[in-house]
Formats: sequence, structure tokens, C-alpha cells
Amino acid sequence: MTLQARGRVSAQSLADECAVSLRTIYRDIDALSAAGVPVQSERGAEGGYRLLDGYRARLNGLSSQEAEALFLAGLPGPVQALGLGAVMAGAQTKLLAALPVELRSTAERMRSRFHLDAPTWFADA
Repeated sequence: MTLQARGRVSAQSLADECAVSLRTIYRDIDALSAAGVPVQSERGAEGGYRLLDGYRARLNGLSSQEAEALFLAGLPGPVQALGLGAVMAGAQTKLLAALPVELRSTAERMRSRFHLDAPTWFADA
């Protein structure tokens, strides 16, 4: 999903984002290829892994309003307080990767512009 959402990504960046070793990333890329996912590797300083053009995981039946609502469900503060920050980030990456291009910008805008500052609601003046 990360490759679908971001295009070309280095193995080190994938390892850092997933909190795993480079060896695990190499193994996972091999597993994706064996499963029929068209992953292409590019060597060099600007290299990395990417999906061949046109390959997309499908997300059927989700309206733009539903996608926006799902991104609001992942408000960083409350999700982190529940210990679900990494889980929500992973779910949002999958959702963003599966969304059609025209819905991605709306979902990203929702995620970047909405902030809930709940602790100050319960503080004395």
C-alpha cells in the first residue's frame, strides 16, 4: 500500500516506516513478487521499489464522504492515547493507496486541516 500511495520508495525508507530490518523488506518484496504483485526495483542513489504503472489494489463502494469520515476517525491525539497510533497510520496508508486519485487530495486535505484539541476542554480557566 505504501508503494501504491507514494510511488518509488527506498528499502531503507520502508524499513524505517515499518520498524523492521532491511532484510525483512527484501523478504517482503520477494513475497509480493511471488504473489503476483508487479514490484519493480531500481538501482542507484535515486532508486528504490515501485509498482508497475497501472497496478492498484481495489477499494470498492466507498464514497468520497465515507473516505473523509474515515480520515477524521484517525485524529492523532486520541488515537495515540489509546496506543493505536501505528495501527491507524497503517490503516490510513492503505486507504489512501486504494482511493482513486480524485479522492486522495480530499482525504489528505481532511487529514491535514482538522485538529482536535480535547484536553483544553476539560481545563479550568
